Amino acid sequence: MSNLNRDIRENKKRALTSVVGLTTPVAMGYIPLGAVFGFLFVQAGGDGWMAILASIIVYAGATQYMMIPMLAAGMSVATIAFATLIVNSRHMFYGLSLLNKLPEQRSLRWYLIFALTDETYSVLTTLPEDTQRKLMALIAMLNQAWWIIGTTIGVILGAQSRISLSGLDFCLTALFAVLTVEQWRKRTNSSPLWIALGSYAIAYALAPKHALVISIGLSISVNLLIQARVAPNAAGSK
Repeated sequence: MSNLNRDIRENKKRALTSVVGLTTPVAMGYIPLGAVFGFLFVQAGGDGWMAILASIIVYAGATQYMMIPMLAAGMSVATIAFATLIVNSRHMFYGLSLLNKLPEQRSLRWYLIFALTDETYSVLTTLPEDTQRKLMALIAMLNQAWWIIGTTIGVILGAQSRISLSGLDFCLTALFAVLTVEQWRKRTNSSPLWIALGSYAIAYALAPKHALVISIGLSISVNLLIQARVAPNAAGSK
């Protein structure tokens, strides 16, 4: 019995170590970026506890940065909420692609839907098919924890001093580069990457200021066309 308990503890320890390893690249981006958010929020005149609360109940990186000038300008909550909906609408497609992989436990299921950021989605889609659903939720929790820790550090720094944060905005670019490489290594089919690059090139040539939104739309359209052509062939082969 003691051996069984020891094996269970060792398995849990290995699983936790694996999860921490998976979220470490995200931590390297989230902690400094969360710190920048907390710092800027306090420097703009906001209360530190509000910045930390935003990282707990909003948890939407780019949107939290967007909140700072909007709150400073005195915009209404409805306006900020609508802007948040537009910026984060892409997350709907993330959730749809993971519907069959979400935890069955309702609380974990809803939390994972809430915490499904770009970076968390990228990590989850590299996991093996037999990964425990609870581990997926734990990955999301750790990623949010990194963001909250970063925000807290930024709040403390912002309340005590004024320092230059020039160059830290590159952390997000570097983080996405690392996650893209991981996606490339895990997948045998590289077409999603080339579709995304091609879509962005076309969108940037057409409308540089709206390239991201247009490229997302193009990528989705191309993927739907590919799926529409593959589905009849798959049905015919059965």
